[in-house]
Amino acid sequence: VYIGVGFLSKVSETSGYWVAGRGIGKIGNGAAIASDWMSAASFMGVAGLLYLKGWFGLGYILGWTGGYVLLLTLLAAQIRRFGKYTIPEFLGDRYDSHAVRLISAAVTVIIAITYATAQFKGIGLICGWIFGIDYTASVLLAAGVVLTYMLISGMRGVTRNQQIQYVVLISAFLIPLWLLIKKAGGTGWLPQLEYGAILSGLMDGKVASGQLSAEALDQLRRDFLPWGMGNIYQFIALAFTLMVGTAGLPHIMIRFYTVKNEDIARKSVLWGLFFIGLLYWSSPVYAAMGKFWNPLGGKAVADVIILSAPERAGLGIPFIGYLAGGAMAAGLSTVAGLLVAGASAIAHDWYATVFKPDCTDREALHVGRIFTIIICAIVVIAALNPPALIAQIVAMAFAIAGNTIFPAAVLAVWYGKANKYGALAGIIFGLTLTLTAMAGWIAGIPLFGPEGLLPATSSSLIVCPLAFLLNILVSNLTDERVSDESATRMDNILRKLHNLPGYVEEEDRTVHSATKTP
Repeated sequence: VYIGVGFLSKVSETSGYWVAGRGIGKIGNGAAIASDWMSAASFMGVAGLLYLKGWFGLGYILGWTGGYVLLLTLLAAQIRRFGKYTIPEFLGDRYDSHAVRLISAAVTVIIAITYATAQFKGIGLICGWIFGIDYTASVLLAAGVVLTYMLISGMRGVTRNQQIQYVVLISAFLIPLWLLIKKAGGTGWLPQLEYGAILSGLMDGKVASGQLSAEALDQLRRDFLPWGMGNIYQFIALAFTLMVGTAGLPHIMIRFYTVKNEDIARKSVLWGLFFIGLLYWSSPVYAAMGKFWNPLGGKAVADVIILSAPERAGLGIPFIGYLAGGAMAAGLSTVAGLLVAGASAIAHDWYATVFKPDCTDREALHVGRIFTIIICAIVVIAALNPPALIAQIVAMAFAIAGNTIFPAAVLAVWYGKANKYGALAGIIFGLTLTLTAMAGWIAGIPLFGPEGLLPATSSSLIVCPLAFLLNILVSNLTDERVSDESATRMDNILRKLHNLPGYVEEEDRTVHSATKTP
């Protein structure tokens, strides 16, 4: 079905490949945002983390939904008003610097690779479960499917597929849940309001197999009661990181370029939040059902608890298969959006703007398709040996976005004195500390681990404010180094972002690129 939609949405022009011809409506874009968002991490990983970490896992839900409020209030309308194709292009033009554009494009690629690694892990687990093939073959199969429709149709096919995928994944997530809670003793009318009774039973050790042992019950209570796992600092750091990371993700922000105007951009965020809320409202139910049907599964089943619990409850292959299909749709939709963002950063922001501004549309599309394949290959290699749980890998990608793109984008819109020197200092500082934390996590250094002061999954509480301050400080110290011509161009972009009088249409990009500061 997805490949067929790709053929029907075939594109030959850059606007169709990168931003779907700017013809997506508010509900359709809201569904695509939700599908883009409800990745394997949301579909499988959140329920798994809640199953494993209990109350502490709610930080993921709070952070991921709260980030859309930041996006709605701070950036959505201004990004659409700017137009163009990519987030690095926005930052490069606002700061009047190719250097900012190039490093923003590099960050976009790093985010895409990190985030997509988690998605391919989820897809690999699901494909292996559906088709009975090993993990490596599953990852390669998924890569083949998503590449096929991506290379043919670009963002237009991705968006249309994501709308279909949302219907598949949300129905696949909700329908088995009604049956699952009914088998656990509920009425099945509204599982999201009924599972409290089952959760209370869990606190007394009541599970499907009988009564938990005293030791197992003590562990379950430590996991599920507030602050049984993690402390206040770790919870706030996690939620904050996911909030600013959400608002700084290039493959989500680029969605606002695919709609007709800023009003639709705002409304599509609200629709996206509604569609996303349907799934996040239900994830804790799956976690509770997982504990009820499979209380001792532990980390081994956490990432597939949404399949393990229905299987233990005896729902039957049709329901479990449909649920698995929804999980696969979730992973594929997000990977496609990430590949578009990563490939556009290289083809549009590096090649077609900086290195060869006189290239044709056909040549830019060709380069974009080549780098789509290259990025996908890198992701597949990384996914064959993933460093953490699905949702934890995703949180690392959010930390990168929240420590680099988010501060630069917010100051680009709301702080007129921000300049290229401040932006470069903030982005480089944020990227360096975040990658250091990720390397420390993988190396097992306590400072960067789950209990450390600067965990790789939650580093933005410290790094993001520092990146803001560094950008502001350096911008003020270097204000006199900005030429009058560059200052005029930056002021012109600010007028466009805020719909102020005095905006003058930019020159053609091929002329403008020759005068832009490095």
